[in-house]
Amino acid sequence: MTTGIHHVTLITRKVQANVDFYVGFLGLRLVKRTGGYEDATQLHLFYGDRSASPGSLITFLVWEDGAQGRAGHGQVGEIALAIDPMSLGFWLERALRFQLKAEGPVTEFGETVLRLRDPDGIVVKLVGSSLPANDPWQAPDIPAEHAIRRIRGVTILSEMPEETSAFLARHFGLHQSAREGAVTRLVTEAGDVIDIRDAHGFWPGIPGTGVADHVALRSPDMASLRQVEQGLARLNSSPTNVHDRNYFTSLYVREPAGTLLELATDGPGFTIDEPVESLGDRLFVPPQDQERAFDIKTILPQFSLPGDPRVIYRDLNFVHRFSTPETTDGSTIVLLHGTGGNESDLMPLARRIAPEAALLGVRGRSTEEGILRWFRRLSATSFDQADIRFEAEAFADFIGEAVKAYGLTPEKMTFLGYSNGANLLGAVMLLHPGQVTRAILLRPVMVLDKAPDADLKGSRVLMVSGASDPYRSLAPELEAALREGGADLDAHVIAAGHELTEHDLQFAAAWLR
Repeated sequence: MTTGIHHVTLITRKVQANVDFYVGFLGLRLVKRTGGYEDATQLHLFYGDRSASPGSLITFLVWEDGAQGRAGHGQVGEIALAIDPMSLGFWLERALRFQLKAEGPVTEFGETVLRLRDPDGIVVKLVGSSLPANDPWQAPDIPAEHAIRRIRGVTILSEMPEETSAFLARHFGLHQSAREGAVTRLVTEAGDVIDIRDAHGFWPGIPGTGVADHVALRSPDMASLRQVEQGLARLNSSPTNVHDRNYFTSLYVREPAGTLLELATDGPGFTIDEPVESLGDRLFVPPQDQERAFDIKTILPQFSLPGDPRVIYRDLNFVHRFSTPETTDGSTIVLLHGTGGNESDLMPLARRIAPEAALLGVRGRSTEEGILRWFRRLSATSFDQADIRFEAEAFADFIGEAVKAYGLTPEKMTFLGYSNGANLLGAVMLLHPGQVTRAILLRPVMVLDKAPDADLKGSRVLMVSGASDPYRSLAPELEAALREGGADLDAHVIAAGHELTEHDLQFAAAWLR
């Protein structure tokens, strides 16, 4: 049986705004940063009290610039945090100061509630409650008496509230304590609550950013978790799976109305790999992914804690992401991914090529095929000419905007494209001479039906083709157009197909030097 709520996991699309809200505004402690245990290239952040004790933890999967979800039945619809009942005025004034809209206060189940929304639109309730803190964290600008104490509860939206309530009671030991309107309140042994709202007639939830992934309940040890697993195994309609999450062991199951529930052990806890004094300072990679640790840490989105230096992202016409090294030489590599890739795909390669360069990964905008590309194609070797010209012009504009927005030095910018990204770069160079003057083109082809006359004097280009690349026959036309324009072109054919190899890294690193 469970002894309370362990954590709640949600999904965010903007890591910096998320950190600013949960650390900067709410005053929680960032207690762990790690690659995800299902997908190590997905950042997972944990917020909580001083020692990351169960019952205080709010965690976020970071889908940076990912698709938005929709809250609906079969999901957690709200999270609630406990504060001192006398602290509502402090938080109302603080919300106004941070220019956050607050709803309330109102009374729910005899408690005063202030409703806020985080940057992703997730409802966060601050609830005046007598629940004590486990191990309080003292944020710099929040008096101890007003600090967030712990999780007060969550609200589940259910089309079958009776079945959801019965499932939680039977397998997790919660009991009904009250009912208000369409909401039934269940209480755990620790005193925190799960409210079941009758969502009959609501639309179903859709996974994505701005919604909850699951709520986790506490199990004191593995023996208790296995006991619950055995009980659930007797229900054919409730398949379960168990995973080692390093800091706890998790049992997952969906209740009858579809909400994902987790049972998580209290131990071993978050201090197994860093002391309580420095919780949250380091970025960890799951043990099974240690061989890829360099690549994973390069791919994961960077952020800063409130008050620390940071990249201030600007709203430009292409989704983009920066990765800055600990020491920089002032150069920047702009990365254009291949078909089906994204803005972070080429960052590990680029970081090995130029360890001290800032990396600016850019995301293509064509999604017609259900994957990211830079322009529409009509077949494998035929391309939408109008779309190429439109996107090339838009990218040329993006370059100028990025230089101004982020203080980049044009003379120290190199553009690296792979496959479809290299194809767009070649088109940009021919259609907008002077915008890209130093380029690394990996597996490029000519995509323009007719190459325009372009003055490329002063431009340097490295072009690397694969000997067995099925598209290689389209590369010589691009090579000829670049040479005719006066570009200083260094072209190579290596023993490879369309995929990237170690030889690409070696050629690119030597060429940059």
